[in-house]
Order: sequence, then structure tokens, then C-alpha cells
Amino acid sequence: MPSFRRLVRGVRAILGLSRPDDAWARGRLRPDEYALFAKLDPRDREHSVLVAQELLRRHPEAPEAAVRAALLHDVGKAVRPYRAIERILTALLEPWLPDLPEEPRLPGWRGAVQVRLHHERYAADLVSDPSVRALILAMKNEAEPEVRKWARRIAEVDDLF
Repeated sequence: MPSFRRLVRGVRAILGLSRPDDAWARGRLRPDEYALFAKLDPRDREHSVLVAQELLRRHPEAPEAAVRAALLHDVGKAVRPYRAIERILTALLEPWLPDLPEEPRLPGWRGAVQVRLHHERYAADLVSDPSVRALILAMKNEAEPEVRKWARRIAEVDDLF
């Protein structure tokens, strides 16, 4: 179930109160990656920066690719308009969501469900660096042990925000 923090973030997004640190992200991402990051709505940019900063706080030895993956793990949410109310409802209803395939991408509520379920795959499809792509995919799937280790660490921090 979604955390209270996630619900609060959803409400803050509806009210337009998110304040992402875009300069911090720009300093860590490649130009093409920052262009992807910039397509996220402010709530997702704020969340991604918090995840990357907390990853570094907990693991100062984190490889650059892990920090970039933390910043980019949600860029798949920008593949379609993903309104705050859809985010809140899909999070609250996640245990009961239908298992929709990644493709074809669907309109309306079913499209919002697809974004909730498959945004990591959509993000990986957009990211050009194979190391960053592998880390994003490994947050949900199996991967090599070293990739899995850092993906788990990103996912653990992601769950805090």
C-alpha cells in the first residue's frame, strides 16, 4: 500500500507545491538525460532528486550510474499525461489493478494503469546509457549481482519518498 508520504506528495502535486532542485539534477546528468528528466512534472523531479540525494547520503560510494538511474527511474511516467488524481488512485488501488501489458499503450484509465505498472520499462526505453538502463530495469527485474545490489538500494530509498 502507498505510504502516507506518497499520498501527501500527491496532494502537494495537485496544489502545485512541489519544488524540485533541477540545478542539482542538471549537475549530475548528461545533457540528453537532463532533457528526459526535464519532461517530468515537478512532483516527479522533486521525488527523483530526493531519491538520488538520499542514495548518496546512505551510500557515498554509489557509482555515478546509480545516481543517474535514481534521477531517471521515473521518466517513463512522462510518456503520457499522468495526472495527480490518476497517480493517487492507481497507488491506492495498486493491489487490485489489472495486469495490463506494456504495449500497446492504451488511452484513459487503462493507460494510467500501464504507466503505474510499467514506467520503469518505459524509462529504460528512453535512456541511452546501458549501465543506467540496466539499473532502472533491475529495480523490478533480475539482473547481474552488482547491478541488482545498486538497483535494490535505489528501490529502498525510492520507497521512502
